[in-house]
Order: sequence, then structure tokens, then C-alpha cells
Amino acid sequence: MEGYRLRVPGRIAGLVRRLHPDLKRKVRAGLDLIRTDPAVGKELRDELAGLRSLRVGRFRIVYRLAARQVIDLVAIGPRRTIYEETLRLLRRS
Repeated sequence: MEGYRLRVPGRIAGLVRRLHPDLKRKVRAGLDLIRTDPAVGKELRDELAGLRSLRVGRFRIVYRLAARQVIDLVAIGPRRTIYEETLRLLRRS
């Protein structure tokens, strides 16, 4: 099966580049997992319906399935703040 393609906004790419090497490795492994099986993350509900979240240690990768084998990364961050941050981003756009 052909893998999915990730669309990574510049702000997320920069964030991943600045992560601690161990966490960066885990996040990249999580992104590979999402690319091969987009259903791996749990579906989010309520105001974040339509998004999925994959747990990577204390971090979460929030993403959305787009058209034609494309996955849009929405946010990456610590579980404590990621959902509020994602909601703010969605309201802004």
C-alpha cells in the first residue's frame, strides 16, 4: 500500500527541529506511523471533531486527513496544552 504524504506547516517543522534528540526521534517515529496508518490516532470530539491525536510520550501529534492520501499536521506539543492551542489555531484560521 502506498503511504500517505504529510503536509507540515513551517511552524511545526521548526518546532520539531528544536526538540531534544530523544523526543525528536519519537515524534518522527510517530509521524512515520501516521503516514503508514492514519487511523492510528484517536478521534477527537466536540470542537476538535475531524481531527485525530497520536500520543508520543507526553506529546501529542494532532492531524487531519485531507484529500488524496494527504495528512495535514495541525499541531505538536505537550498534552497539557496542545488541545487548547489547537482550538486557538483553528479559530484563528
